[in-house]
Amino acid sequence: MAPHNDTISRRSFLRRTSAGVSGLLIASSLPLPLKGAEKSGSAEGTDRTEAYSDTWLSDSVPTPPQRLSRLVHTLADTGFSGVWGRELKDPDWDFSEVSEAGVDAQILYGRAALSVARNAPLRFFPGELLVGSATLLPSALHKIPCMGETSSTSHTTLGFERALKMGYKGLREEVEARIARGGLDSEGENLLQGMLMCIEAAGIWNDRYIAALEGMLDGASKEDAERYREQIRILRRVPENPPADFREAVQMLWSMYSFHRLMGNWSGLGRVDRMLGGYLEEDLRNGSITLDEARELVAHFWVKGTEWIGIHGGSGDAQFYQNVILGGIDRDGREVTNELTYLILDVVEELHISDYPIAVRLGDKTPQKLFRRIAEVQRYGGGIVSVYNENVVIKALTDFGYPTSEAREYTNDGCWECIIPGKTAFIYWPNDMVPVLSSTLTSAPDGDAPEKDFETFYARFRSNLAADIKIRQDGLDGSWKTPWVPCALASLFTEGCVEKGRCYYNGGPLYTVNGIHYGGVSDVANSLLVIKKLVFEEKYLTLEELTDILRNNWEGNEGLRRLVQSRFTFYGNDDMEADGMMCRVFNDYSSIVGEVKDRAGVKRPCGISTFGREIDWRMERLAMAQGSRRGDILATNCSPTPGSDRKGPSAALNSYCKMDFTKAPNGATLELKLLPQSVKGDNGVRALVGMAKTFLEKGGFYMHIDVVDSATLIDAQRHPERYPNLPVRVAGWSARFTTLCKEWQDMIIQRTQQIV
Repeated sequence: MAPHNDTISRRSFLRRTSAGVSGLLIASSLPLPLKGAEKSGSAEGTDRTEAYSDTWLSDSVPTPPQRLSRLVHTLADTGFSGVWGRELKDPDWDFSEVSEAGVDAQILYGRAALSVARNAPLRFFPGELLVGSATLLPSALHKIPCMGETSSTSHTTLGFERALKMGYKGLREEVEARIARGGLDSEGENLLQGMLMCIEAAGIWNDRYIAALEGMLDGASKEDAERYREQIRILRRVPENPPADFREAVQMLWSMYSFHRLMGNWSGLGRVDRMLGGYLEEDLRNGSITLDEARELVAHFWVKGTEWIGIHGGSGDAQFYQNVILGGIDRDGREVTNELTYLILDVVEELHISDYPIAVRLGDKTPQKLFRRIAEVQRYGGGIVSVYNENVVIKALTDFGYPTSEAREYTNDGCWECIIPGKTAFIYWPNDMVPVLSSTLTSAPDGDAPEKDFETFYARFRSNLAADIKIRQDGLDGSWKTPWVPCALASLFTEGCVEKGRCYYNGGPLYTVNGIHYGGVSDVANSLLVIKKLVFEEKYLTLEELTDILRNNWEGNEGLRRLVQSRFTFYGNDDMEADGMMCRVFNDYSSIVGEVKDRAGVKRPCGISTFGREIDWRMERLAMAQGSRRGDILATNCSPTPGSDRKGPSAALNSYCKMDFTKAPNGATLELKLLPQSVKGDNGVRALVGMAKTFLEKGGFYMHIDVVDSATLIDAQRHPERYPNLPVRVAGWSARFTTLCKEWQDMIIQRTQQIV
C-alpha cells in the first residue's frame, strides 16, 4: 500500500521553510553562569541566595551535597518559578486540514502531528545539554494539539525501552513490513498510516531543531559553538537510529518522550536506570564519560521535567504522570540497580525536583547501599521517593495470570497502579465503598426484620458490595470495543497494535486492563467495628437508633460521637481486633473482584485507592459510625482514617502489612507523614531504612513517606510566597504545596503527623 499523501519527506519540508526554524522561540532571559563557576564546588558556584531550589529545606536536615553546576541550579530555579510553563502557546497557525469531514480519526491525528511538528515553537535554554521542549498549552492540559478539545492518552507507561533499541527507523520498518504483509481492514490501514505520519512528524520536529542549532552557530562563543555542534551530531543520529553511547541514549529518550508530551500524551517514563544504565556503564569502562559528567546530564534531563510548572489545577502542578521506576529485578531475575540508579537519587537529593515521582522496587536482591540511599533522600521530604515491594507485586501479578517474565518487568501507569510497560492499555474505575455500607444501614433487610446479630448484618453488607461490584464488571463487558480517542502515536509505542492493526483503545495492546478500585475501605472497616461492638455486643443502642443518629449527622449526640472516637482503637494501631475487621473487609472485597479476572478481552485487577477523591466524595457520604460527619475528609487510599492512627508509624505499617496484597494486583498504598525532627542525623536515616525493611519483610505493597512538618504546611498555606518549591506527596504524584487548592492543602495537613 502506498504511503498516505500526508507523509512527506523531512528534507523536502526543510527546503520549503525558512531553514526549518519557523516558530522559533529562544528563552534568552536566563542568566548564564559566571565564568569559572561551572561546578558548584567553587565559592561562586555555591552562592545561590534565595534560590527556589532551597525553599524546601528543613532545619532538621543538612544541606544536601552540592555536586552539580551552578548552571543546573539556575535552570532548575527558573523552571520552579513557572516562567516556562506560563510561556506555553496555543496553536496559532492554520490547521484546518485536521478537521476535514469524513476522514478517519487516526489519519486526522497523523495530520495533527505533522502540523505540530512543522509549526510548534521551538525553545532553547542557554547552556542546556538536551534539546527539545513541549511548548504547546493544550499538551499540558491533556489535549491533542490541533484537535480541539479531544483528550490525549495518559495513565500508562509506553514502550520507550523498545523504541530506544529500534529507533524510529526500526519502528518505521516494522509498520511498513506489516502493511506489506496485507490482511488489514480499513481501521488497521488507517491506524498504521497514522503511525507513519507520526514518525514523519517526529523527524520533522527533530530536523527543525538541527536547523535552528546550525543557525545559532554564527556569532556563538567557542564554548557554545562546540556544544551546538555536538548536539547537531547527536540529533543527526538519534532518535532515528538506536543510540551508540550514554549521551545519545539520554537525548534519544528525551526526544521521544518530549514529542509524546508535545502531542499531549502523559506517559510514565518507566525503568530509566534499566533503559540507560548499560550505556553509562560501557562509557565509564571505556573512559568516554565520568560520573560527574553523567550526573550533570541526568540533572539536565530532570530539569526538563519542570517545563510545565505554572500549569496546574486544584490537584497541583506536577500531576502529569511522569513516574520513574528504579531498581528491582529484570525478566531473568537479575538485579537492575546500577550507577545510574544512584546518580538519579543524587540529582533528586540536590535539586528536589518532584516532577518525576520516583518509585524504587525493593526485593530480596536490593543492595544494602540502596536502602540507605533511599532513606537519605526521603529525609528531605516532598514524598518524591516511594517504594514497592516487588516480592509481593510480582506474586500478585503472576497469581493474576501474567507470565513470570512479564510480571518481573512491571512499572506503573504513571501513578502507582502496576502494569506491564509498553504492552498495556490501562484505565481504572474508581468507586466508593462508604455508600455501600450506608445503604446497608438505611435500607431494610429482607422481611423488614432487623438483624439480631452482627454476622447477619455483615452478610447483607457483603451481598450489597457484591451487587455493586457486579454492576462495574457488567459495565466493563461493553467497553474497549471502539476507539475512544485518536491515539496513533501511543499505539506506535505499544506492542501488539502494529501486528493486530488495532489501536491502544481498541484491543491492540497485548494487555487491556481496567482496574476495579474502591476507596473508603479503612473507614468502612472502622465503622463495622463500631457497629459490631456498640450495637450487637454491648447493645448500647439499636441499629435503628444508630442509623437515625448518622442520618442526622450526629447532631444532638456529640458526646456519643466523641466517646466513639476516644474509646475505640481503629485500623492503623496494630490492634488485633481492628486490623482483623480491616482484613475481613479487604479479603471479601478482593475475593469478589477476583471472581472475574479477565472477561470480554479486559483484565480486571483489584485495587484500593482514592487518589484525592475523598475530597469530592465527602459531601455525598453520610456520617459514619466511626465518628466522622458529613463533609469530613476521610482515609486516603489504604491508609488509616486521619487522626485515628495514634501509635506511630510502625504500628500503622504493621496494620497495613496484615493484609495479603497478592490478592490486589492493581495495588494499595500506605501514606506516612513523618516529623522532620524525628529523622535527624544518622539515627533518623537508620530509622527510615528500618521502616523500608519492615515494609519488605512483612509484605506491604506500596508505601510513600513524606517528611514534613504540619506547622510548615500551615505557614505555607498562609504565606505561599515564602514556599515556591515545597513539594508534598499527594497520591501517585508529588506537587508543590502552594499550587494546591485549599481543600487539597487541608487534606495533606490533616494527615496524622508521626514520630519515628
